[in-house]
Amino acid sequence: MQRIFTGLQPSGTLHLGNYFGALKPFLELSNDLDSMLMVADYHALTTLKEPSELRQNILNITRDYVAAGIDPDRAIIFRQSDVQEHTELGWIFQCLVTVPFLQQAHAYKDKVAKGLDANAGLFAYPLLMAADILLYDTDIVPVGSDQKQHVEYAREAAMKFNNAFGQTFLEPKERIMDGSAMPGTDGQKMSKSYKNTIPLFGSKDEIAEAVMSIVTDSSGERPANVHAIHSVFRSEDELTPLYETNIKNYKALKESLIEDIEAFVAPMREKRASISDDDVRDILKKGGAVAKERAANKMRNVREKIGITI
Repeated sequence: MQRIFTGLQPSGTLHLGNYFGALKPFLELSNDLDSMLMVADYHALTTLKEPSELRQNILNITRDYVAAGIDPDRAIIFRQSDVQEHTELGWIFQCLVTVPFLQQAHAYKDKVAKGLDANAGLFAYPLLMAADILLYDTDIVPVGSDQKQHVEYAREAAMKFNNAFGQTFLEPKERIMDGSAMPGTDGQKMSKSYKNTIPLFGSKDEIAEAVMSIVTDSSGERPANVHAIHSVFRSEDELTPLYETNIKNYKALKESLIEDIEAFVAPMREKRASISDDDVRDILKKGGAVAKERAANKMRNVREKIGITI
């Protein structure tokens, strides 16, 4: 059975872009594949420096996974930090991949341009992500087109290692997901870094506040940003008469979008409220044990190959 792997940072509240870009594609593929879903808490340290917030976010994002439809009895849900082999393998890859190659990373340059701290962790982020993926002999990584480069870095790390020490790692394939680059309230890709998100499990008032903040272009008949988000929830056949009837009536269109998002989110929000912190800890303990065993087996081979086993 092929293995699929993905992960999300516990760096804040999940938003609709996370769901349609990562969770929904994972759900659609996971029933027929060996599925692993990681809480990327070490990755979150590149931007999040509040320990109490990180602890709560780890619990919340796991709860979010399950509320969004991930079945912990079928998918392995685990914390990155529970498997120390991730950081160990990430360091090994840092000793193989060149600085000039890392300097080509679009995500790093974009985040620094947006004002994020240019720390070494953010710079080496692609190689820890490569370790995340390669540690489990992953076949498929569901990503948006803007994240394709991360999987290319994983293939580069695998190739460098295999050439130096012999065939050890599979070279994973990305699965580009339609709609993964969901626009945010400002028209850019929806991202916590850009502060342009619509919360996945927000209250109706929180959803309304975010939707009403969507930037509209008064020069056209159809508000492009509102329509782009709305098209995720309704077909074009349904949207066309709605937008033709409400030309220039941006308030009515936004109110319609609020109702559609609320109808979609409400059942998941109710399920989320029923999942306790103890439930989450049990899920992570169970998933972490499986992930740890798989990673330890792989790293025994890696350590032997690089010569540190004596």
